[in-house]
Amino acid sequence: MRHAAPLVFALALAAAAGASAQTPAANESPQQNVRQSQQYDQLACSNPAFRAKRIAQECGPLQGSQFYDSCVASFDCAKQPSAANWRKAPASETVKGDVTK
Repeated sequence: MRHAAPLVFALALAAAAGASAQTPAANESPQQNVRQSQQYDQLACSNPAFRAKRIAQECGPLQGSQFYDSCVASFDCAKQPSAANWRKAPASETVKGDVTK
């Protein structure tokens, strides 16, 4: 477990650097973007202090609005996509049946 601290620290640095931009770098591949997103999610779910800081930064400006609760709920680790369905479209984005009728 001694090697876990440097790994967590490295992930924290990578996530903090990438979290402020929120957009992929021009030279970043889609695979790199997915990997960094997964690392960010892992850090946010494994480090309560990091998660609290990100909630404050991302959701704080929404306090008092109808969007605040949804923003905080987006940090619920129990509802994070698994690796198996990471690339699947959310149910709200799939079309079922003929929508023209």
